Amino acid sequence: MIRQNESPNEIYGGSADTYSASTAELIPRNLIQIMWRGRWYLLLAIVLVPVAVFIYLRKSTLVYTSTSKIYVEQNGPKIVTEIEEGIMTQSKNYIYTQAELLRSVPILSASLDVPGFRQTKTLDGVEDPITFLKASLDVHVGKKDDIIRVSFDSPYPDEAAFVLNAIVDSYIAYHTSRKRSTSGEILRLLQSEKGKHNNALIEKLRAMLEFKKENEALAFEYEQGNIILQRLEKLSTALTEAQLESIDLHSAYESIREIVNDPNKLKQYVDAQIAERLYGSVGAEKVRLTSKLEQLERHRADRLRRVTSDHPGAKALESEIAHIKQQIACFDEDFTQSRLAAARQRYLAAKQKEDQITKRLNEQSRQAIYLSEQLAEYAILESDWEQTKKLCDVLDDRIKEVNVTEDIGALNITVLEVAQPARNPSKPKAARYMAVALVLGLMLGGGLALLRPLTDQKLRSTEDVSSALEMPILGVVPSMDKRQSIRVRGQIVHAAPSSIAAEAYRSVRTSVFFNKHNGNAKTILVTSAEADEGKTTLVSNLAITMAQAGQKTLILDADFRNPTQYRIFKMNGNKGLISLLSGTSSLEEAIQSTGARNLDLLICKRQLHNPSEVLNSKSFVQLLKDISDKYDHIVIDSAPVVPVTDTQILAALCDVTILVLRSDRSIRRICQQTRDGLMHAGACLLGVVVNDVPVKGYRGDKYYRREPTAVTIERLDSYNNGHR
Repeated sequence: MIRQNESPNEIYGGSADTYSASTAELIPRNLIQIMWRGRWYLLLAIVLVPVAVFIYLRKSTLVYTSTSKIYVEQNGPKIVTEIEEGIMTQSKNYIYTQAELLRSVPILSASLDVPGFRQTKTLDGVEDPITFLKASLDVHVGKKDDIIRVSFDSPYPDEAAFVLNAIVDSYIAYHTSRKRSTSGEILRLLQSEKGKHNNALIEKLRAMLEFKKENEALAFEYEQGNIILQRLEKLSTALTEAQLESIDLHSAYESIREIVNDPNKLKQYVDAQIAERLYGSVGAEKVRLTSKLEQLERHRADRLRRVTSDHPGAKALESEIAHIKQQIACFDEDFTQSRLAAARQRYLAAKQKEDQITKRLNEQSRQAIYLSEQLAEYAILESDWEQTKKLCDVLDDRIKEVNVTEDIGALNITVLEVAQPARNPSKPKAARYMAVALVLGLMLGGGLALLRPLTDQKLRSTEDVSSALEMPILGVVPSMDKRQSIRVRGQIVHAAPSSIAAEAYRSVRTSVFFNKHNGNAKTILVTSAEADEGKTTLVSNLAITMAQAGQKTLILDADFRNPTQYRIFKMNGNKGLISLLSGTSSLEEAIQSTGARNLDLLICKRQLHNPSEVLNSKSFVQLLKDISDKYDHIVIDSAPVVPVTDTQILAALCDVTILVLRSDRSIRRICQQTRDGLMHAGACLLGVVVNDVPVKGYRGDKYYRREPTAVTIERLDSYNNGHR
């Protein structure tokens, strides 16, 4: 039964465009599989990189490092004042400046003059010693201290210590001479400045005296201050006191005025004055009248108990009492008026005194203001003089200090550790180099293992095939002995039925039988991307296994470019597919028996120049219909897909198509193009068979026994002759 043009998504559940768009992954999803496949790259890199580093370490020159530690004290001579931070060695970057000074040209040039320095092996052949010493000398300052650590590298440990000590000694000598020279220059500078400031001090003192002569008020100054200012201060104090007194007297005057207008308060005031004995000379008379008034009031009360108020005696008493009260009121009024006048007089006197003091204070203030201007100018002259005098005193102190410290500048530098010859080399560090080499080897090997799937386009395993083509694997055929003839390999199922190759072909047959077609696919096309990938061998052996399973099977050799099936089965005669299509022979005459039960062969012994036209002809289509009615399965051998278009025509006519790939040879890109071409042609791809896989990868390898080619051919001849 000829398969009509079915949709390619019958098997894969998607359209051909979708299938081709989902290209294969270049790197498998499982990283462990990637690393395992590239394990040899990884192991090779891990071994080669450390070996190369080891060889480098063996051939490299050993370098020895000598180290010296220096402490530089910051106690140089002071120049001007501590306020201005004028200490020569006190600088935030001083210690780093000294570190750079150790590597400077003057120090290194001076060290070259040390006896035996230029004759060292370290400088042998060096054209520029200064540049060489700078490159080999390492100077750095501690992070938590002010210790300068100096190191020098040399292939000769004794010379490394000698050179470093010579450089340190040159630095100390330079610093000592520089310090003494600096102290002398500072001393001369200080003495010169001292002379200038002494002259300035004399001039400023003269200016102060001249100013005092011109301003007489300043001549009355003494330790407690100027007399004008003192007088102003006293007047200010007196004015304050006068103002306070005036306020008090005015308050007393107003109080008395208020008492005069209030009889109750007046009586209380008078009584208080009498009690304080301030009533004056009439006080005794008022006391007498008051006492008499009290007696009359008692006498009136006694009489009123005996007579009425209209009695002449009672009226006489009332008249006398009223007269006495009037006298007392006159005394109080006179006393109060006199007290009010006295208070007013005192207030006016205090006010007049206040006015006089205010007037005098204003006059004194004007004099003080004028004096203040003079004092301000004089204060400026005096301040300038005092500053100059202080600077002269400081310069005297600094000159004394410089004279004392001039000859001890070398004590500022202390060598804490003298350079000693190193016992062990410092470079190269073998342990670190080997550790880095191991890490680099691991990284390089891992990188190569990861890049291998990107650069290697060959399909080397079933995982590669499945990932690249996204198709099921129908079977894996192991490698066969290349010394065996094409007949033996093409009929390995007969020649070595117990071999793993025969078992592999039977596994392919099982996959074909138990696919979605459930073994009902009659026309089975077997093809490959390129030539020599094992499709012809698969056709013959697959057909043999189908025949052994009781299926009536026909092998149709449709490879018009390079027919081979007749050689596998050793068929002779001119009748075959071409004669059948040309009408020179009948179907019964063209089909030949292979000698195996249920297996026939329709051969093609010669090539055609127009195979595409033949395959597209109605006669070929009719031929497939005729033979489909007579056989259970028709296994068709075709040309490779890439070189020609014959296979795509056949794939469109057949029920299923099997793609054969060769392990370690088939190219990923070409196989993908082959798959896409077949899918676009309408082929129903059943799956992939991986051919020529190394036998050592099979667990059943021990069951595979290779036999000499001659014995195998005799067995095939005996088998075929017995079944013809």
